[in-house]
Amino acid sequence: MVLDVSLGYYDKILAAIAASLSGGALAGTITDLRLRVGLLAGAVVATIFVYHALFQNPPRPTPSRQAKAVAIVWHAFVGILLMSTFL
Repeated sequence: MVLDVSLGYYDKILAAIAASLSGGALAGTITDLRLRVGLLAGAVVATIFVYHALFQNPPRPTPSRQAKAVAIVWHAFVGILLMSTFL
């Protein structure tokens, strides 16, 4: 039985976040660094991966016509509500 596993982009990002936090904890445990410093370093590296996943290459589903229509109606409703509140 052959197990075919292919990781997507966001699977790799999650693995990189876990690896950086684990690496920071490991570095804080087996070196002269304090555990807190190691975790902080791992969190800084994990933050870079989160930033890249959210802002450089965000997940963007292809919106359907219905989703576009709902968004337009919702924003029109909010606009009317704001205008009625402040005018």
